[in-house]
Amino acid sequence: MAPVLEIKNLNHIYSAGTPFEHQALTDVSFSVERGEFIGVIGHTGSGKSTLIQHLNGLLKPTSGQIILDGKDIWSDKAATRQARFRVGLVFQYPEYQLFEETVYKDIAFGPKNMGLKPEEIDRRVREAAGFVGLTEQQLQVSPFDLSGGQKRRVAIAGVIAMEPEVLILDEPTAGLDPVGREDILENIQAYRKAKNATIMMVSHSMNDVARLTDRLLVMNGSRLAMDGTPVDVFRRAQELLDMGLDIPVLSRVFLELRRLGLDVDQVYTQDQAVEVLRRWKEAHHA
Repeated sequence: MAPVLEIKNLNHIYSAGTPFEHQALTDVSFSVERGEFIGVIGHTGSGKSTLIQHLNGLLKPTSGQIILDGKDIWSDKAATRQARFRVGLVFQYPEYQLFEETVYKDIAFGPKNMGLKPEEIDRRVREAAGFVGLTEQQLQVSPFDLSGGQKRRVAIAGVIAMEPEVLILDEPTAGLDPVGREDILENIQAYRKAKNATIMMVSHSMNDVARLTDRLLVMNGSRLAMDGTPVDVFRRAQELLDMGLDIPVLSRVFLELRRLGLDVDQVYTQDQAVEVLRRWKEAHHA
């Protein structure tokens, strides 16, 4: 099956030809399969946010291509417009972009722009609200009367209501308490499962990406430094630390065990840690 998104030799230069010229992306290439859950990690200024803003046509490449279902999204105006509905982007702290007088109207804003019929808009609003755990009652209140976590849900529901094939989220759990974080991550998983959607999530939480994603893209200094499964990427724990990135807590523990001379594999989840320690114990107490 053809990939849903292909990124080919993507370059982006901010303020080209001025003293403030800055190369934000350098020759970035990768493809995205339908239904994948991809984590995007990298230190501040590595190009993560610039990258994701290219994927639905918010930024135009200096050179290179973004291909959605076999068609360059910049090939004509219709393709660019389509990309903005088919690839949904949830910015960091999206609740600051809420502006309608009711939650219902805020969630309906995207589907309305798509020119859908009122009954289809209504179906999408209610379904999206369901995915993010908003009640019928909450649809009628002002978004400004809700808590921070609930506002975040409204903002995510507004993008989900456009039923994007690719849902991209920039730090979706930033600033939330542990319960709120877990809720939002479950909401994203529910949408993925129901629609076989592709998810791309920029995150600073290595524990979240280790636990949830199928694949990780690591940005470093405007380039794509690594592209692989969490196993492949966290196996290179020392390289990640050298890039100034955090690694999952268990990866740190096992890195230290290896430094102390224990012959144990590198791990990043609790299940792996239990299994590796069980094997080590059997081998050394046989």
